[in-house]
Amino acid sequence: MNLESPKVIVEKSSAYLYNALSDVKNYEKLMPENIAKFEVLGDDIFNFGLAGMPEIKLRLKEGTPNSKIVLVAASDKLPFSLIASINEITPSSCEVKLDFEGDFNPMMAMMIKGPITKFIETLVSNMHKL
Repeated sequence: MNLESPKVIVEKSSAYLYNALSDVKNYEKLMPENIAKFEVLGDDIFNFGLAGMPEIKLRLKEGTPNSKIVLVAASDKLPFSLIASINEITPSSCEVKLDFEGDFNPMMAMMIKGPITKFIETLVSNMHKL
C-alpha cells in the first residue's frame, strides 16, 4: 500500500528542514492534536500513540542530506516506511511531501488507509512548525 501526502511549501531552507527531520525529538511538533503519547527512546527512535490507535515505534533509518529522510516501523507486526522528500525551491524555501509505504493484507489496508492518509496529511501540514 502506497499513500502520498500533498506537497507543501515550507519557508525554511532544505538544509534546515533536513536537519530538523533528522532529529526525532522534532516529530512531536508535527503530530496531530489527538496525540495521546510521544516518547523519545533514543537518538534515532521514538514512540507515539494517537487516541484510539495502537502505539507505533518509528526508527530513523537513513537520510540523503537536504533531500530525503526515511523512517521505518521498529516492529515487524506492521512493516512500513515513511519517506520525507524535500526539494529546494529557493535558498530559503522548499517543498516537502511524505510517502507512506506499507506491506499489508487487503483487509488491513482497507481499514488503515483513511486514518493513515489523514495522519500523513497532518504531519506534512505541520512542517511549518519546525
